[in-house]
Amino acid sequence: MPNIANDPKRKSWIEVSENSDFPIQNIPFGVFITKEDVITIGTRIGDSAIDMGALQQLGYFEGIDLTDDMFMQDTLNDFISDGKKTWRLVRNRLTEIFDEKNPTLRDNKKQRDIVIFDMKDIEMQLPVQIGDYTDFYSSKEHATNVGKMFRDPENALLPNWLHIPVGYHGRSSTIVPSGKSIRRPNGQTLPAGETEPVFGPSKLVDFELEMAFITTDANALGEPVPVDEAEDYIFGMVLFNDWSARDIQKWEYVPLGPFLAKNFASTISPWIVTMDALEPFKTESCEQSPTPMKYLQQTDKHTFDINLEVSIQPENSSETVVSRSNFKYMYWTMAQQLAHHTVNGCRVNSGDMMGSGTISGPTPDSFGSMLELSWGGKNPIKLNDGSERKFINDNDTVIMRGFCQNNEVRIGFGECVGKVLPALEIK
Repeated sequence: MPNIANDPKRKSWIEVSENSDFPIQNIPFGVFITKEDVITIGTRIGDSAIDMGALQQLGYFEGIDLTDDMFMQDTLNDFISDGKKTWRLVRNRLTEIFDEKNPTLRDNKKQRDIVIFDMKDIEMQLPVQIGDYTDFYSSKEHATNVGKMFRDPENALLPNWLHIPVGYHGRSSTIVPSGKSIRRPNGQTLPAGETEPVFGPSKLVDFELEMAFITTDANALGEPVPVDEAEDYIFGMVLFNDWSARDIQKWEYVPLGPFLAKNFASTISPWIVTMDALEPFKTESCEQSPTPMKYLQQTDKHTFDINLEVSIQPENSSETVVSRSNFKYMYWTMAQQLAHHTVNGCRVNSGDMMGSGTISGPTPDSFGSMLELSWGGKNPIKLNDGSERKFINDNDTVIMRGFCQNNEVRIGFGECVGKVLPALEIK
């Protein structure tokens, strides 16, 4: 089935600014609530949110095999379960409805008023009910930087790192949509030079610049997903800030890895950009040496050229860009991550989320965390207002952005925003 939605020459009758992340070639999917407290599945063109539930009720998806309430639900899980053929049919239909040459909805003001909302008049929700969340550790530069800081600089990578996409199972209950503030976590830490831990707010709250992919139902229990089929089971991608408390993590992570330092909050951008929309931006993956085992081997292009940046905005001040990176720096691809995740027969379901791990590039200004940018706090980052940061302060807002761009079109993810509030006092 052709992917007609990617035609770079197509224009919409909805106004789209020149540098918008959401031209008609994007057509991401999300969930939002209107001023009338109606929750609906939708898409976005420019600064307009589109109520797909209303479109379905008005008959605009006639001819596509959908359940009657497919887009009148509060999550995308059922739609994602329908698989790649349905995703493409719906996305193609949406580009036809909003094509500048199609008068059907364009010239029907009554229906337009029902279907189209200004972004400022709606509130974005989590797009999926995330049943399971896995976080990988797939940036070679990030893993090397952490190894240099905390282990032997001459042997920064652990022996398994170049052979498997290392990961751990996270906590889905504390994943929140962009715009929701988070609390500085309390926990145990071991101050430098001390032999006994203390309890209190984390002093080293950090962001982690990541992306995440959302899966459909991929396999039956006991059956692996082959690496050359894995991309067919990936619905799309979001920006992902996997907040970390470095001091809590340092004390607790031996022997079983991340726990309270990671599960207090993770923030995602609310619009899922489909793999179809990202197809024009496929690029060569990192060279992998040694050659991965056969079940992880790939040919052709399997990663994406996605520009990423992180800003810190103190309260009542302007933001400062502290990092610029790119998703293409990842050593292990999404397909390899999914293939490895399921090679033991682990079941993967619709709405499951897989984090990339912190994305760091080859230069200091492309590192994906304050841990690396300030090198463990030794090199404070100066912000535009003259203040300095080793880690994230109370009332700081962290803003992540991401987009792909070529000579014909820009496809973006919008923003992934989170503000850190002071810790609750625990008596």
